[in-house]
Amino acid sequence: MTPKRVTPKGTHPDNYKPKKASHTDFSERSKSPIWIPVLVFSFLGVGVATIIVNYLGVFWETSNVVLLAGLGSVLAGIITATRFR
Repeated sequence: MTPKRVTPKGTHPDNYKPKKASHTDFSERSKSPIWIPVLVFSFLGVGVATIIVNYLGVFWETSNVVLLAGLGSVLAGIITATRFR
């Protein structure tokens, strides 16, 4: 086993090559198409409207299935919002 070469503090060996900095340049990322925010607000709007109409009982009796559909639509809007740049 060969001993490690020790260099004075603050210096590097002669064959040292620093690693290239890896950061994401956000200006190079493409922008989202216009349909992404439209889809986000559509999902959110339909979900909230479904939940409100379900609780008011205007068109049908209050149902857990309709409530879950409204919550699913709101969740779909939130998930779609994560794709917006």
